[in-house]
Amino acid sequence: MFQKISLSFFIVLSLLSFSQTYEVQYINSYNGKVIPNQSATLVWANEKENFILNTKIREQKAEFPFEITKIEKPSNTVISYAFLKPDEIISTSDAESVNKQNFEFTNETKKILGYNCKKAVTKINSNTIEIWYTTDLKINGGPSVLGQSLGFVLEIERNKNSLLSASSIKKVKKTDIDKILSSQVTSTDQLGYKDMLWKSRFTTLKVFENETINFSGDSKSDGEVKRFANGTIILKKIKFPKIKEGDNIFVELKQQSNGDAYDRTGTVFFIPQDKKESFLDGLENGVKTLPAYDNGNGKQYFGVTATENYNPAVEMMRFFTAFGINKFNNLQIKDKTWQKTSPYRQDITELKSALNDKELWIGTFIGNYDKGGHKISLEITIHKSDQTIHKNNTVIPLFNTLNIMEMAGQDYSTMFSQDKGLMVEFTLTKDLKNAQLRYITTGHGGWENGDEFVPKTNTVLLDGNKVFSFIPWRSDCGSYRLYNPASGNFGDGLSSSDLSRSNWCPGTITNPDFISLGDLKAGKHTIQVKIPQGPTEGNSFSSWNVSGVLLGNE
Repeated sequence: MFQKISLSFFIVLSLLSFSQTYEVQYINSYNGKVIPNQSATLVWANEKENFILNTKIREQKAEFPFEITKIEKPSNTVISYAFLKPDEIISTSDAESVNKQNFEFTNETKKILGYNCKKAVTKINSNTIEIWYTTDLKINGGPSVLGQSLGFVLEIERNKNSLLSASSIKKVKKTDIDKILSSQVTSTDQLGYKDMLWKSRFTTLKVFENETINFSGDSKSDGEVKRFANGTIILKKIKFPKIKEGDNIFVELKQQSNGDAYDRTGTVFFIPQDKKESFLDGLENGVKTLPAYDNGNGKQYFGVTATENYNPAVEMMRFFTAFGINKFNNLQIKDKTWQKTSPYRQDITELKSALNDKELWIGTFIGNYDKGGHKISLEITIHKSDQTIHKNNTVIPLFNTLNIMEMAGQDYSTMFSQDKGLMVEFTLTKDLKNAQLRYITTGHGGWENGDEFVPKTNTVLLDGNKVFSFIPWRSDCGSYRLYNPASGNFGDGLSSSDLSRSNWCPGTITNPDFISLGDLKAGKHTIQVKIPQGPTEGNSFSSWNVSGVLLGNE
């Protein structure tokens, strides 16, 4: 149960009663070098309690979230305070961890800032921690919860390379803790505290929560979620915040069977609406209202390639459902415990410039013909970071042949039966440096000779010249057997979910390939994809779902 308490009055009283307080500052170094631009760790300690914080917190310049730790004496109870945002502070207590600490005591001694110190050693999660402490100050304390029962900790070294060492000690009559902890505090349990603190470190955009994706004529849109193609597509408009250059972006989907026992193609996508036509027009008005791609094989493929006035849906993550996860967990096999949820999580930071500060339709599709279908939850998280792995500032949609509107009449992507395959012409208004093609490919045709089970070379050409060629293949599908309770079992001892496939496994995502294209000049260019698609056998045919966006720096 949550409790609201005001701390200021009690803190002031306690510090008046124990005016003999030490203020100790600590500096971090790594491999013998002081870490630049650091905020020094700060400890206020007296006979009754210790506070651990840093100089930025004292100056009230720390970025949210941040923490302050208090150790109450003589019980060594640890009170943790997390400042999630202005006027939102949570706390939790731990009366056991300090007293459970085990140390190996040594005969080594040295002086730190003129104080006689002894060394104790402990191990935490395979890390060797050396703690130097003194009893000269007659009170206990230190820059972490480690060693609070030994004396006053003046130095902590981890694995002989990371050092936290006291740089100054002085006596103070008053601290600023009453100003810092002046708001109400909500107390909670330790797991709840850790969860709330962790989630406050990044931005979460909730897209779908326990939504059904099925095949039913009764499927209807509501005020928030649009449903198309008899319920196999769900769509929601999401407002993205401003995203900084170094931030990381992840998409995470959780899926369970709600009746469908089979492995199905799924995709998470967004709809660009920066041109006259968009994929949303096809959803609302019919797939044949979208531009058609014709490669001369007698078929037309609607909405799959970019044109001057149209951009296809941009694939954020491709996933494949497992065989009946959760719904069919009653199909027991000795010594096997089925997983209950398929988790799919992928870094999509390279799409940042297409998401930054925009309001977009985010969609999820699972191809199925089952009234129960599937249950999914989807969220996108944005994490503060200084990483610069993906430096592109441009995202240009080129093609997406995944038949998202399959249950609304969109044809399978069989255009690779012709040598031309898939060809897209695009025009750059500016030079594009360090261009890459973000390319996702999976082969389909689920019988013995179908391209799902036959390795095929994918060749990518830029302006008629081959730039990349590889065989997309997954041979690790057997690792996910416990996600597939309804997978068919064969006489050779294998299950359908074990079999290697053309770049996908039931219950997993398919990672994109990043194909380097060099620097591209402004003007017209072509991207072509060629795959030796297998021939039709009776009513069985092969197809390839490929999607591509152009990345780079303008």
